[in-house]
Amino acid sequence: MNIIIFIIVLAILVLVHEFGHFIVAKKSGIKVTEFGLGFPPKLWSKTYGETEYSINAIPFGGFVRIFGEDPNDESLSGPERARAISSKPRYIQAAVLVAGVFFNILFAWLLISTGYLIGLPSSADHIGPGTVENIRLTVTSVSPDSPASKSTLKAGDQIISLSSESKNKNKDYLTEEITASNVSNFIEAHGKEGVAFSLLRAGESVTTEPIIGVEGIIPGKVAIGIAMDNIGTLRLPFFTAFYQGAKDVGNLFVMTASGLWDLLSKAFVGKANLSEVTGPVGIVGLVGEVTKLGFVYLMSFTALISINLAVINLFPFPALDGGRLVIVAIEAIIRRPISPKITNVLNGVGFAALILLMLVVTYNDVMNLF
Repeated sequence: MNIIIFIIVLAILVLVHEFGHFIVAKKSGIKVTEFGLGFPPKLWSKTYGETEYSINAIPFGGFVRIFGEDPNDESLSGPERARAISSKPRYIQAAVLVAGVFFNILFAWLLISTGYLIGLPSSADHIGPGTVENIRLTVTSVSPDSPASKSTLKAGDQIISLSSESKNKNKDYLTEEITASNVSNFIEAHGKEGVAFSLLRAGESVTTEPIIGVEGIIPGKVAIGIAMDNIGTLRLPFFTAFYQGAKDVGNLFVMTASGLWDLLSKAFVGKANLSEVTGPVGIVGLVGEVTKLGFVYLMSFTALISINLAVINLFPFPALDGGRLVIVAIEAIIRRPISPKITNVLNGVGFAALILLMLVVTYNDVMNLF
């Protein structure tokens, strides 16, 4: 089921991205020969007007085949040459390339704004419009290789109460004033005997087995390896929701771009840790966990992936939209097209490098399952 949901989410995001290229190309008078979801081999196709719409076997991606992208196309010398993207002004070519990224950002804005209309999970420390309601202490993250990670405790769990049974079979409870400091103090006092959590997960009550705390996670304290925050629901009126959604998307875009830049900077000097990067296999697992928390969580997660796709596609690397934008910019400066042989080689090498990176990341994802 997780794989199906992941494929649906990916298909929607690819559809949004490629539709951006498609609609701007069409509105600019450029001929679009194919709109494909997934990569060949082809499973199904149908032609409407001058465009073939296809569904392909490999679901991790999609494409829009725009007339004139290949300068070696013999039909470019025919009467339809004026409808080729290569015949259009550079600013139109750039607009077509940027459109996919823009639509991913627009889609993320729509999802987050809709989330605020429905009721978006937010920190009680939220600074801005609206009031956070139904606040509960919530597990926001679980540290890898910690006692908590080996239990059934998960990020998103709302903490209702804690209990611990001492060696003399006396039980201690924490059922009131469930704050981060009180929970930490309870774990510090009872962690060596084990602490059981009573939780609320996706509207259902869950109780963990006792989790044995260890020293070293937090200097001088017994801990189990979780981060907590007071999380509630934030609902906003229509215009405020879209305003706040725009601010959130802007902040997430900057944070994602900064994170990508940091990763690439470390990779350049051989210090990057690819185990921190999640690929398709890892995202399938994350989609499953997010889906259990509720539809609004899945919406937010989809928005985050959409922003990530936008940032990655803007990166000036061959085969990505950003790399093609660089070529368009260079052609605008030198006032002549770059040799098709050079661009084809660059895009081929870039695509091969991206496939290799995806294989490495997927390998890490698979190894993390064991």
